[in-house]
Amino acid sequence: MPEHDPAVEAAVEGELALLDPDVRRSPERVGALLHPDFHEFGASGRHWSRAAIMAALTETTDLESPPVVTSQVRGVRLAPDLVHLTFDTEYDGRHAHRSSLWRRTEDGWLLYFHQATPFSERQE
Repeated sequence: MPEHDPAVEAAVEGELALLDPDVRRSPERVGALLHPDFHEFGASGRHWSRAAIMAALTETTDLESPPVVTSQVRGVRLAPDLVHLTFDTEYDGRHAHRSSLWRRTEDGWLLYFHQATPFSERQE
């Protein structure tokens, strides 16, 4: 069994916060979790910059929407200041495998890179 790693726990905590509709609606709260050089390859295939993802989340997050369900959350510290997370999500009938890199900075652990790959439940 893997030993307790506060860096992995901090990255998981940040990742789960980014799935919270209250956080997603706040550019300040999202911005506090994203590295200045953040970028993402979304499930749609679109490349997202930090500014673009912050604007999109603020504009499109509905506080009445069902929650994003996460599963299979795993994390590993790749270097003293780098954590890799993998997990699956289900939202509104859509499933995605997700991969994130979190970097430790002077401001704490920040999401540096994220990728989502859609999948069908039938493929599992």
